[in-house]
Amino acid sequence: MNAPAKTEEFASAIPAGVYAETVLSVTHYTDRLFRFTMTRPDGFRFRSGEFAMIGLMVDGKPIFRAYSIASPAWAEELEFFSIKVPDGPLTSHLQLIKPGDQVLMRKKPTGTLVLDALTPGKRLYMFSTGTGIAPFASLIRDPETYEKFDEVILTHTTREISELKYGFDLIHEIQNDELLQEVVGDKLRHYATVTREDFGYRGRITDLISSGKLFTDLGVPPIDPAVDRGMICGSSAMLKDTKELLEKAGLEEGANSKPAEFVIERAFVG
Repeated sequence: MNAPAKTEEFASAIPAGVYAETVLSVTHYTDRLFRFTMTRPDGFRFRSGEFAMIGLMVDGKPIFRAYSIASPAWAEELEFFSIKVPDGPLTSHLQLIKPGDQVLMRKKPTGTLVLDALTPGKRLYMFSTGTGIAPFASLIRDPETYEKFDEVILTHTTREISELKYGFDLIHEIQNDELLQEVVGDKLRHYATVTREDFGYRGRITDLISSGKLFTDLGVPPIDPAVDRGMICGSSAMLKDTKELLEKAGLEEGANSKPAEFVIERAFVG
């Protein structure tokens, strides 16, 4: 049986070095996107922006894929935002999970979209397409982000308006959380664009950067390496094109071992 298991047989089949956690909630946004939360293992530590390997037992074997942890490092639960791939080895099963089901997670998180990989700056751009917003869902709810930056600009580009809802839900949750709103204040700005439907802001984020419309819309100057920092998560083409634009502006790519002006998450490309 390929459905997520809840039995003792499932527990006995869990590989070493893997957590088995309980699904707490599932929200389906479209026929392609869903969000779910699950219990957080005791002692599990991660930095906001990192990803974990999430999996299920399918035909008696564990299947894992990299998923950004969408909840902030302080949260009691773990949140994930996933695409649905009809014949995907994992997502074809993961999209069927319900509260009470068990999901596997390897014990070591990692990733480059962390504050430690950036040198100090004043304005932080988070460039995302599709489910690439997930690591930023973690970072925009982490007080440390606002301790390090005066302004945080989250850009989220999708094909259709309905695919933007997760991002709007995040902003709404922050605005209605008394503690978070006190920390965030007016530092967070959300710039959502759509490529295939009429919407307030339309177009690929790379085109909006190139034309300067992004900066005009936001009322900020063009990207300046002395002030601006960037994080990028999305499709392979978007990563390549955005990286080129940031380098053209004078920013240098960084890493955990060598912090610089922008970072890219490549774990989900290929």
